[in-house]
Amino acid sequence: MSQPVNFQSGLIFSTEMYQYLAKEILAIAKGFEQGEIESRAFPDGERYMRVVSSVRGQDVLLIGGTVNDGATLDLFDLACALAGTGCRSLKVIVPFFGYSTMERAVKPGEVVKAKTRARILSAIPIAPFGNEVMMLDLHSEGIPFYFEGAVKTRHVYAKSLVTEEARRLAGGRDFVLGAPDAGRAKWVESLANDLGVPAAFVYKRRAANGDVSLSGVNLPIKGVDVVIYDDMIRTGGSIIQAAKAYREAGAKRISLISTHGLFTNGALEKIRQSGLIESVSVTDSHPEALAAKVADKNGFLNILSTAKLFVENLKGSHDAHA
Repeated sequence: MSQPVNFQSGLIFSTEMYQYLAKEILAIAKGFEQGEIESRAFPDGERYMRVVSSVRGQDVLLIGGTVNDGATLDLFDLACALAGTGCRSLKVIVPFFGYSTMERAVKPGEVVKAKTRARILSAIPIAPFGNEVMMLDLHSEGIPFYFEGAVKTRHVYAKSLVTEEARRLAGGRDFVLGAPDAGRAKWVESLANDLGVPAAFVYKRRAANGDVSLSGVNLPIKGVDVVIYDDMIRTGGSIIQAAKAYREAGAKRISLISTHGLFTNGALEKIRQSGLIESVSVTDSHPEALAAKVADKNGFLNILSTAKLFVENLKGSHDAHA
């Protein structure tokens, strides 16, 4: 169990989707108290929201992800209310920053939604001691630079969670840390260097018609355990392809770690049924990961808590305002 971290004082709020993470953070962030929000839906689908707790002069922490458009607006609405009713400082934890893969336009006229979401959060009124947005393992390192005005940003890395879980999965055996493709190879190499293990990645070949196939692995892995890391699991298709390439190259056991488990369209079950991967570990950054854990009857999915990680980052910035 994580040791408590002491703060002077403050209030924690969350959107409905992230109440679970607020409770975990509240349990170890001593000095913070739970803030109260009143919320209900009107018959036409509009939402009524009210900050019940007095936040005037308080350091406030708000937890919510841009999981979908409704969640994004809930986060924005609550943040505006908290800043508008006199909080001293406002820190917004965004465990999952949606549309992070749409960080640039490929075709003319495409909406760069990573940038428009950053602009929405930049429009939150600035508290007297500042606003800060913390985001976890962003798909693109450039996203924090899309924020505008006086808001500060912090890219929180789950590296410590990933490396600790990789060692646990290896169980003391030699292993290789694998990337699903060359696009993630640089980040996987950084993780592998911290672990003191080799890094591997899968070569992709694009045919004239645009179809992508996997052509091999960059180093010998016959008889070696492979732990694959990817920042995000959506449909699981690319992960299964990568695991197949590693298995064909001779990998003995294959496990998977990811920061964000979205598990769309039954992805977790597809990965399990492939028979290629022994277990999947993801953080609790996305509500769907917890839903998938409830549905998992085989112990195939492991959930890694991000609460301590966020509290450690929060502690540093909170002390600066003391």
